[in-house]
Amino acid sequence: MKKIIISVTVIIALLLVGWAFLSKDKNKPEFKTEKVERGNLVESITASGTVNPEKNVSVGTLVSGTIKEIYADYNSPVKKGQVLAQIDPAIIETQVAQAQANVYNAQANLQRIQSIMANDAKTYNRNKTLFEKNFIARSEVDLAESTYNADKAQISSARAQIAQASAGLRNNLTNLKYTKIVSPVNGIVVSRNVDIGQTVAASFQTPTLFLVAQDLTKMQIDTNMAEADIGKIKEGQDVEYTLDGYPDLVFKGKVKQIRIAPTTIQNVVTYDVVIKVDNKDLKLKPGMTANVSVITSRKNNVLLVSNASLRFTPFEVKDEIPRFKSKGVWILEEKKPQRIDIKTGISDGIHTEIMSEKLKEDQEVIVDKIKNNKKSRGAKSGSGMRML
Repeated sequence: MKKIIISVTVIIALLLVGWAFLSKDKNKPEFKTEKVERGNLVESITASGTVNPEKNVSVGTLVSGTIKEIYADYNSPVKKGQVLAQIDPAIIETQVAQAQANVYNAQANLQRIQSIMANDAKTYNRNKTLFEKNFIARSEVDLAESTYNADKAQISSARAQIAQASAGLRNNLTNLKYTKIVSPVNGIVVSRNVDIGQTVAASFQTPTLFLVAQDLTKMQIDTNMAEADIGKIKEGQDVEYTLDGYPDLVFKGKVKQIRIAPTTIQNVVTYDVVIKVDNKDLKLKPGMTANVSVITSRKNNVLLVSNASLRFTPFEVKDEIPRFKSKGVWILEEKKPQRIDIKTGISDGIHTEIMSEKLKEDQEVIVDKIKNNKKSRGAKSGSGMRML
């Protein structure tokens, strides 16, 4: 009996010690840590944009008519002055012929008036001679003089009619020239917006028949940058970008221009940042979507911590979190979290540069709290001990 009592007492003592140990272990928090690293850091601003030629020239028409012929298609290389399309010139050729006839008619009218004026001039001079000899009355001289002066006025009018008719002829000849749609630059046809038989109408807004890219080896990316980021972007900054069509390649470029004209959509203000890129191998196609990273800062051989460590706090309830005057990270000292104030530098979104005399390379900083699941394991152990 005495042995049974001693055995029971020992078992109870062991159970109490185990329970105390497990309770202590259960309440002890565990933390996930990462090392402070030393390395290089690149800070960048990301955006998406569209690949476009540096210079696009819209080719339209200044006259109306029906497209008779087309001499260039998509991707056609063209030279300055090369005919791209022909508008049916029949109607304008008729207008040219009519204008030419008007010129001839005005010239003939001038010749007729000049002939009449020459005869009236002779009459006027003859009457002056006869009047001086008292053969005719003064009124006949005045009448001849008036007729002669009227002829001179008609000469001026006839010459004006010739000028007007000539201007009309030149206008129609110019319109006839415009029936040939020519390329204003050397380049390549990016798009063709017209077909044979289609009627085009010249108006206040000239229709675009062809879009010609002047040089596809020189391209640019037009991106929309948020106003919160625009202050960090400067001309000449390095740019890296990727294209969906070449997922394994990273292309290079530079910030060419920051356009000051804002774009506002639903109260969101953005600015067009133009990225200059090289396209000697012609991999870039107009209209491609580019994922752009503008590199705003680079730093080498600096201390880095995970951004998760900057967000970590050991406090469970938000209202219990004290207000700190500076940024900080948490380390473990005697298995308890201790806060260290730091100054931060640039960040790449994953790691951040830090400055602190208390932190060294390879030192552990807390990034998260690990939930303790030993309660269930302790219950199973207790059950096993009771079975003894």
